[in-house]
Amino acid sequence: MIESVKKLLGLGKKSTGIKLIVSCERLETRVALLEDNRLEEYTTERDSDRNIVGAIYKGKVRNIEQGIKAMFIDIGFEKNAFLQFWDAIPAALDSGIEAVNRGGKTAKKKGNKITHKDVPNIYPVGSDILVQVKKGPIGNKGPRITTDISLAGRYLVLMPFNEQCGVSRKIDDPKERERLRNILRELEIPDNMGVIIRTVGQGQRARYFVRDLSILIDQWNEVQRGLEEDPAPACLFQEPGLIGRTIRDFLTDEVDAVIVDDTKACEEMQEIVGQISSRAKKRIQHYTGAQPIFDCFGVQAQIDSAFHRQVWLPCGGYIVIDETEALIAVDVNTGRNKGSRDMEKTILQTNLEAADEICRQVRLRNIGGIIIGDFIDMKHRRDQQAVYQRVRDHLKRDKARTHVLPISSLGLLEMTRQRAAESLASTQFIPCPHCQGKGMVKSPMTMSVELQRSLHAVMRKHQDTVHEVKVIVHPDLLARLRTDDEEHLVDIERRYAGRLSFVADPTFHEEKFVITNAMNGDELKE
Repeated sequence: MIESVKKLLGLGKKSTGIKLIVSCERLETRVALLEDNRLEEYTTERDSDRNIVGAIYKGKVRNIEQGIKAMFIDIGFEKNAFLQFWDAIPAALDSGIEAVNRGGKTAKKKGNKITHKDVPNIYPVGSDILVQVKKGPIGNKGPRITTDISLAGRYLVLMPFNEQCGVSRKIDDPKERERLRNILRELEIPDNMGVIIRTVGQGQRARYFVRDLSILIDQWNEVQRGLEEDPAPACLFQEPGLIGRTIRDFLTDEVDAVIVDDTKACEEMQEIVGQISSRAKKRIQHYTGAQPIFDCFGVQAQIDSAFHRQVWLPCGGYIVIDETEALIAVDVNTGRNKGSRDMEKTILQTNLEAADEICRQVRLRNIGGIIIGDFIDMKHRRDQQAVYQRVRDHLKRDKARTHVLPISSLGLLEMTRQRAAESLASTQFIPCPHCQGKGMVKSPMTMSVELQRSLHAVMRKHQDTVHEVKVIVHPDLLARLRTDDEEHLVDIERRYAGRLSFVADPTFHEEKFVITNAMNGDELKE
């Protein structure tokens, strides 16, 4: 087995230690990106789930809310999609892009011809509108949409309603940027359209961009055909499934191998990649081992450990991640890291490793929104700056948009991360039916106090008609009553001239008890 795995990963070129592991099961497809056998990216897709982020719809305006400056658009879902007025105006080029025109000069941004005040007149109730989903349904909220349409290819992003062209600023080599600008100027881009060269386009030949542009234009022509022919609401374009997105977004020159455990999926990936590069096609290999592929490459063990509330760091410290409605809170602790006698070095080491792990965890868990990192207090500003810079450096590889602020005087690092879909925890778990998502249940002592309070109220109310009371409780509570609170119960019996009997029911919730009339079994209320 080991030799066969080594053969899969060699592939006749210098290894970068990066590989994609794809597991295809009947109900779920999983993709893991490993760097030196360490899990860095993890994505899942289930047959029952519809990934609508990036999908283009012909919708119908159902309602306009001037108070919140938004419209609700019917795109065929149970809940109408939410469109803010400023998302109904084609946006200017994203700040992560350097605009370039085909004349060789930097293009000037054109002022918007319309403002959000004009939107209700442009799209009155009942009118059709072309929109794209930028955030899927989350919780009880409907999809978030925009009229600023874009189609993502392997190397390019086509913007049908924005004629500016640009190169991703994540490509920072000046010579490479100039080479890509020259390629951009030579592309035959339709009038009134623009393209962005994606980061993955770095180092690629001009013919790849030509081919990618041709595919994107064909896709846009299909969207236009549907816009003219299909009645609203209608889906005119759907993003590819997880297999297709993996090839498009993750299979770069740095990836040593793509190892797939399903024959059909392997052939599909080879066919897609073969249209781009026959050399890259050879990197996609079919795994035939008897052991599950995620177990063979050590992925499953890392998934099991990575998604705990408490995540350990190499130094012996740990972080605690709590996901709430408003924000994600991450607490950093030294744990077992006693380090050297220099406490400041120990704290800095723990915080730096925590910075690495926090950036990794937000990607793995697909955490979005506001994220607050509570780092261990550092005396020196240079240490705080080192941790802040570490976070910034690691966020560069994140495909989602992020924004991070320097560590505050309270030792808190604040950041935001684009949330296009629900987090992995939201899709993989449901609130615990036992604790209702609180993560805690009341202690036996607390329940004893509440039970005694209820007994006083019930026996005071029924002391003239009921003289024998039966109480059904969880076994843990009964153990507490017998060992610690027996005198209190005897006092209740004496005070109300009644008799108490207790029955344990292991099927009861720890926080549940029932007080009944022992003679007829009727439940007694306060």
